[in-house]
Amino acid sequence: MQKEHRDRYIVKRSAPGRGKGLFAQVPIKKGEFIIEYTGTRIPTDVADTLTTRYLFDLEDGTTLDGSAMSNTARWMNHSCAPNCEALLEDGRIMLYAEKNIAAGDELTFDYGEEYFNIFLRPIGCKCSRCEAAASATKSSQMRGAKTR
Repeated sequence: MQKEHRDRYIVKRSAPGRGKGLFAQVPIKKGEFIIEYTGTRIPTDVADTLTTRYLFDLEDGTTLDGSAMSNTARWMNHSCAPNCEALLEDGRIMLYAEKNIAAGDELTFDYGEEYFNIFLRPIGCKCSRCEAAASATKSSQMRGAKTR
């Protein structure tokens, strides 16, 4: 049985380049439980052959395939400055608020170094922290351009 509180979040369009995301509908306090990441437990060597990206390594030789639409947590996007954290509790992945979250904020967590390096680094991270840094770099480069 999936543990969640549906009245606390909603799936909707995220920032450009990110598709949909999961957003808080009410303020959530640091440390509060948000949602369970659910799916089918499969051997990691089988998971490594799949094309889905909704995989969560459980570090015991198994992986959780969270690609089913019933897994509402699958809509949580990556962030290099996340407001949620994933904790493994009794073989289940539980997501908690890492800081106070305002109503309307997107719920994000860090997907981890392996996922980042394989899937996100090649296309550029689209999280708000990286987008802001890229925008600032572009602005400073434009200011440094010489005119004739």
